[in-house]
Amino acid sequence: MSETKIRTEEVLGGAGLRVVLDAPKANVLDSAMMGSIHRVLDEAKGRSGLKLLWFSGAGDHFSFGASVPEHVRDRAPAMLKAFHGLFFKLADLAVVTAATVRGRCLGGGMELATFCHRVVAHPSAVLGQPEIQLAVLPPVASLILPSRIGQARADDLVLTGRSVAAAEALAMGLIDEVAEDPDAALTAWAERELVPKSAAALRYAVRAARWRFNQTLRTELPAVEKAYLEELMATHDANEGLAAFLEKRPPRFTNN
Repeated sequence: MSETKIRTEEVLGGAGLRVVLDAPKANVLDSAMMGSIHRVLDEAKGRSGLKLLWFSGAGDHFSFGASVPEHVRDRAPAMLKAFHGLFFKLADLAVVTAATVRGRCLGGGMELATFCHRVVAHPSAVLGQPEIQLAVLPPVASLILPSRIGQARADDLVLTGRSVAAAEALAMGLIDEVAEDPDAALTAWAERELVPKSAAALRYAVRAARWRFNQTLRTELPAVEKAYLEELMATHDANEGLAAFLEKRPPRFTNN
């Protein structure tokens, strides 16, 4: 099935649904792509036999992240509402999620991938949260990374904006497996670990295993989003960092 900037494919004999971000080379998560993913998640609610929701990127990269033009001050509220809404819907859906990552997996793309229960990456994959380099921050990653990789490693990635190669990402627990063929590796894992199990039991297990994680997301993400929009976006440097990126020039930060 085709949607705007994504493709969906039935996998695992109908027990899985693959969502392909299909706007190469960057597979940017803009409003059109996010709208399509929202529709897929809404439709997935009625699939009682669904055991896996699998995200991947078309072409050489998973995703360069959310649309920078949609981060600017007048467009940021709508963008964040749509983007954060994806994570609320994924939490409510309570289906096992996975991502296969090739090439760059940055910003909002990394937030989507590392929110998943299992991440399999190609050895050449690079993951990072570069938002701080534009004088902004990643709200979702700020909340979910401490649970996935620990507070110190989360601080490292969020505060420096550096990217890590697949080997380092595996060592820190950011991803779960490195494979020359991530799609084949994930399929083998899902056929072994998910397909024989009850879809109903898996949903209850997902809810239970992520109970505290999802409570943190639901209660704290709105507060972080509010601070982003009302405080961070009121600063000179946040607006300057985004403008400089769009204008392809070095930023002129004033520390205010």
